[in-house]
Amino acid sequence: MKYRHRFHAGNFADVHKHVAVLSLLGAMQRKDKGFLYLETHAGAGSYDLAGPDTHRGAEARHGVGVVLAAPEPLSTELKDYRDMVGAMRRAFNNAHLYPGSPWLAAQRLRRQDRGICWELLPGECRSLERSLSGFRRMRAECGDGYGQLGSCLPPRERRCLLLIDPPYESPAADKQAAIDAVRAALHRLANAVIALWYPIKDERTRKAWLARVESAVCVPTLDLTLWVYPRDSRAGLNGSGLLIFNPPYQAEQRATLWQAELLNILDRSDQGGQATRWLIQDKEPKRADA
Repeated sequence: MKYRHRFHAGNFADVHKHVAVLSLLGAMQRKDKGFLYLETHAGAGSYDLAGPDTHRGAEARHGVGVVLAAPEPLSTELKDYRDMVGAMRRAFNNAHLYPGSPWLAAQRLRRQDRGICWELLPGECRSLERSLSGFRRMRAECGDGYGQLGSCLPPRERRCLLLIDPPYESPAADKQAAIDAVRAALHRLANAVIALWYPIKDERTRKAWLARVESAVCVPTLDLTLWVYPRDSRAGLNGSGLLIFNPPYQAEQRATLWQAELLNILDRSDQGGQATRWLIQDKEPKRADA
């Protein structure tokens, strides 16, 4: 299975991931002290859902399209997400634009925060640079994000939010590389808050990989999952998962609320589900400096 930002922009997995990222940014900003935002696989930064590169928003109609058409949500996380999508469309006077996570993060960074996003593909990186050109606190770089993490960590702020969102074109290799990157980042900054997105396609394979994560990492880790097809169906992408390492205070409680509301909006066929569970939990869970 191939998962590329542009092809799947605005689909249900993108919505799930972006609501989570905005929630984590908000949690980090509960403290005045600044932090460093990092993203290893940034994509283009913004996407035109009316264009051919996104299949004219075919997948987005069942993702962001459904969320924007739904009644006003109850959770602050979904309200924030809808507001941010609307803000981008108003800013560029284009009702078909969809923000990627770099644009969402750049929009939220305060004066004391800063961010760096990497994209390996040259064409995507040029688009990323254009998308972020108006933001002074966020820098786009062309290159291998994994390879550059060591030069950024630990940051002078001693606080970091890292998003890892690989394409999983080579699933086994990408999953191992992601685990290695998480371990390396935590070695350099033990309290780093890390969000690792992963696709849900086959439940047996997912459980085996999560067991490897559990044996490789020793910090509190929250597993957020949302699926709109049975987790072993042949739909291709059945669901979206996010591993949150060193989750901020009350992340579990908040995710339980907004994931349930998001599932209610997205799952019209009653085939899906959602779960918020600890993959790794200390007897007294550590609270990231968020």
